[in-house]
Amino acid sequence: MRKMLCLLGVVGVALGFAAPASAKTCELTITGNDQIQYNKSELVVDSDCDEVKLTLEHVGQMSVDQMGHNVVVTETGDYKAVAQDGMQAGKDQEYVPADDDRVIAHTSLIGGGETTSVRFDTSELEAGGDYTFFCSFPGHYGIMNGKLVVE
Repeated sequence: MRKMLCLLGVVGVALGFAAPASAKTCELTITGNDQIQYNKSELVVDSDCDEVKLTLEHVGQMSVDQMGHNVVVTETGDYKAVAQDGMQAGKDQEYVPADDDRVIAHTSLIGGGETTSVRFDTSELEAGGDYTFFCSFPGHYGIMNGKLVVE
């Protein structure tokens, strides 16, 4: 049986049928606190990543209503407008405009002691592109922001 599977693999390669490549998921973690701060001002994604799992840990104590945090990723040119539109979207939308093509990815809004993650495809990210991550909770985006770098 093992010889047959090996032979089938050789025949498949000879005919141009390669085994499907497994997707590479890169994991990034960032924390937010009760002082309206992330612990990082830059997140780096390798260009060979097919998907990113971005995790936000709220290491503070305050509730989501008082000091909620999320992470929103956009192109840098869009980030302030998306943040302002997010405030208009309101708490029910977690301060992220619904179905907005400018939003590459976003986590849920969380309070102290909570953790959330989002997975997103990197096919639309370009190495050397200009991307920003930020918290869209009202008043936070001016302080809680940084660069997402694709290398």
